[in-house]
Amino acid sequence: MGRVTARRRVRHVTADDTVARPETLVVEEPLEIRVNAVPLTVTMRTPGSDIELAQGFLLTEGLIARRDDILSVRYCRGATDDGSGFSQNSYNVLDVTLAPDVPAPDVDPTRNFYTTSSCGVCGKASLDAVRLISKHCPGDDPTTVSAETLSALPGKLRDGQKVFAATGGLHGAALFASDGTVLVVREDIGRHNAVDKVVGWALEQRRIPLSGTVLLVSGRASFELTQKAVMAGIPVLAAVSAPSSLAVDLASQSGLTLVAFLRGDSMNIYTRPDRVKS
Repeated sequence: MGRVTARRRVRHVTADDTVARPETLVVEEPLEIRVNAVPLTVTMRTPGSDIELAQGFLLTEGLIARRDDILSVRYCRGATDDGSGFSQNSYNVLDVTLAPDVPAPDVDPTRNFYTTSSCGVCGKASLDAVRLISKHCPGDDPTTVSAETLSALPGKLRDGQKVFAATGGLHGAALFASDGTVLVVREDIGRHNAVDKVVGWALEQRRIPLSGTVLLVSGRASFELTQKAVMAGIPVLAAVSAPSSLAVDLASQSGLTLVAFLRGDSMNIYTRPDRVKS
């Protein structure tokens, strides 16, 4: 497995002094995801929880619906060759083998799955292509959560972001029970990857759909993160920053409660406010 952090020399400049010192940086490396040995996508990610990332990506893209849709996930040998004639495992290529009754994805050149750490839907042929119909729509989920519980979640997420504390360079996503109990925290240089890691964890635990849960993200609530919450059946999505207009539209159409600007005891509830109790 690749390293999560790396050390680099930096020249630190202030008004009073200039000092050369080592700095801890978050690692960014490509991960190629193959399905049935066919390349599907490349994403720039922080190494760690790669199998969760791959499985979460396949679920939130609508390619699988449950853990039993996957037979195996393994790192690929042959991804690199050191010149000696022996292939090595680079830990940057994963191959997912689907169950026999699960259709393989149509690798259509008009639907480019290439993603970067800043955008989870780059390369889609059109907006309609990402308006996927979830098999786990959260609209009928009766979950409620108190405003007091929501207000406490950002602090719990920050407490779980160990690599962020060392580097300041990672997004975080955390899944909570409706009473505020932490279920899982994941970090990644890509905000969409952090969410896919959370969803992949839930898939491994056979907890999909994620009814009765709250997903908190450390940045903004974008369309792609809202889509991922809907695809996983999460009834409440909260963000410490702003939502986009499309995120609000998708949340409204899907019956998802969308909370943003969650800071201290203040928050904006954009959709399904009936789930948030004072």
